[in-house]
Amino acid sequence: MRKKSVLQAEIASSLPALRRFAFSLTTSMADADDLVQQTVERLLTRPIPEDAALLQWAFRVCRNLWIDEYRAQRVRDNALTDPQFQDTVQFHVEDQAEQALELSAVGAAMTTLPAEQHEVLVLVAVQGMSYREVSETLEIPIGTVMSRLARARVALADRLNQPAEAMH
Repeated sequence: MRKKSVLQAEIASSLPALRRFAFSLTTSMADADDLVQQTVERLLTRPIPEDAALLQWAFRVCRNLWIDEYRAQRVRDNALTDPQFQDTVQFHVEDQAEQALELSAVGAAMTTLPAEQHEVLVLVAVQGMSYREVSETLEIPIGTVMSRLARARVALADRLNQPAEAMH
């Protein structure tokens, strides 16, 4: 079992990578910071497997928290289709449009990728993880990592070659 002070130091040193990963999932710095905070809280309050590399475990925890939040958001969004909430829906749509305008061309193109491709691309291209590390982190075969990465790169290249108006 890791000592608390050692664990805290390991978590502190992994924060920049964890924050980049969270941003790649949420595409919003505020949401990414919230996700990192939830991840760190989970890392500090729940046991970490002895044989787990902390950064890989942190990515897994972060991803799972994001998936849970994404699912919960879908439920909330579906509830907002009720006519009594139409003003809220309009505000939500305007907020999303403002966020989309702030993204760079690459960020906008990456958000169009399926979640499985997006995750793999971010872990390899942004986090610099090896295919094996990604395979272990996402608990998928290496061949699946390579396939998803290849499809993500092709889709991203196709998307970036489209005129700017088609990207929004």
